[in-house]
Amino acid sequence: MSMNCKPKCWKIVPMVILGIAGLGWVVMALWNWLIPTLFAGGREIDYVQALGVLLLSKLLFGGLRGHGCHGRWHKNRLENMTPEEREKFQTGLRSCCGGKNKQEVSGNTEAHPD
Repeated sequence: MSMNCKPKCWKIVPMVILGIAGLGWVVMALWNWLIPTLFAGGREIDYVQALGVLLLSKLLFGGLRGHGCHGRWHKNRLENMTPEEREKFQTGLRSCCGGKNKQEVSGNTEAHPD
């Protein structure tokens, strides 16, 4: 990550970590509640094993690169945008985490007084 990242972008990192931790706990709780009851040889798992099950399910069912149905939806949405809409969208993405927009690169910063 770049050191120019805005504070609102850094707020996302703890939320992602808390979300993964929460999902790991949910997987562990559901596993320990269901598997020993449903299967005779089923054992309870600990938290680290639950995170491993969560990662394994992501790899098997979700892939690594995010090319699921949401990825296709976003791609179709971008393709259906007009050039002006696409440029506005890309400018918004660049400005999120300290990226430079076209006006800052060209040296024209009058449009954005600080």
